[in-house]
This record gives sequence, C-alpha cells and structure tokens, in this order.
Amino acid sequence: MMDDGQHTCDGFRFLPPSLAAWMQTYIPEDFVGEIPWTPLSKPIEQTTFALVTSAGISLTSDPPFDMEREQREPTWGDPTFRKLPKGTTGSDISVNHLHINCSPICEDINVILPLARMAELEAEGAIGRLAPTAYSFYGFQWDSDAFIETAIAPMGDTMAEEGVDAVVLTPA
Repeated sequence: MMDDGQHTCDGFRFLPPSLAAWMQTYIPEDFVGEIPWTPLSKPIEQTTFALVTSAGISLTSDPPFDMEREQREPTWGDPTFRKLPKGTTGSDISVNHLHINCSPICEDINVILPLARMAELEAEGAIGRLAPTAYSFYGFQWDSDAFIETAIAPMGDTMAEEGVDAVVLTPA
C-alpha cells in the first residue's frame, strides 16, 4: 500500500486474527513508526537473490535441527542455521520442525524454498541470478540474542561475500 509516497507492509495481514493479536502484545507500546520499505537499488534483471526459509531444512549430510531440546524446553528454538547449495533438491534434504507439517516440503522442496523456480527465472533472464547459497533456520526463535549471533550475522556475512542484493524469505 502507498502512504504519503512511502511503501508499507502489514506483517500481520495473513495471520489468523487471534495469533496476530497475541503477537502484537509483544510490540512495545512506545514503538513509533513503521518498518521502512527499501526499494531495490538496481533493476530486478541485475539483482542477485538469496533464499532464506524458517522451515528447518537441512541437507541429509548435516545434523538435523534440535527438536529434542525444544520438547523439554518449549520456549527454546535451535538458534543455528544450515546452508543449502543452489542445486539442492528434495532428495538432498530432511525437514525437522515441531510447528509445521513437513510432509509437503519433503514431497517438493519448492513449496517453501523455490530453488528450482528461481533457477528458472535466472535462466529466463527475469532476475540477475540466484546466489550460490540458500539458508534455512528453525523458525521458532523467541527473543533470542543467540540466534542473531549464531545464525543471522553469519548468513549476512556469506550473503555479502556472494554479492546478494535482496533476500526472499519464506516463513514456515
């Protein structure tokens, strides 16, 4: 939507009303303003995209996300992340997440991490390129500074090294 020449995004629009209301109780009352919209700095046909999902996807060769600890400590979520190479397919992955139905992802990784669809857009010239690395983390992170340090910062560093201009986040 447009607002005085600024773009804004309603992050609660597609949530069930009760969940949105509950989540909004955690936004400080003294918060003023909106999260800014940042336009692309170059045409989409020249933009390098990275894919990031909160679906708990890992390569079968990597350790799975730690769901056992969360079962013991319900407010804890594994703060690590996994790198997924650009050519990753469904046969290369496992999905470990207590809060989502993992079956559709196991059937077709592209329902949550559209690697093949983005590769098609790259081949067609619709986007500049897909970065060599996609990322997955465990989407239940409740007020976790460890998550920022152990996942977000290293993902950002790798994205900078790979020349990423924009990120497509697919929340699970």
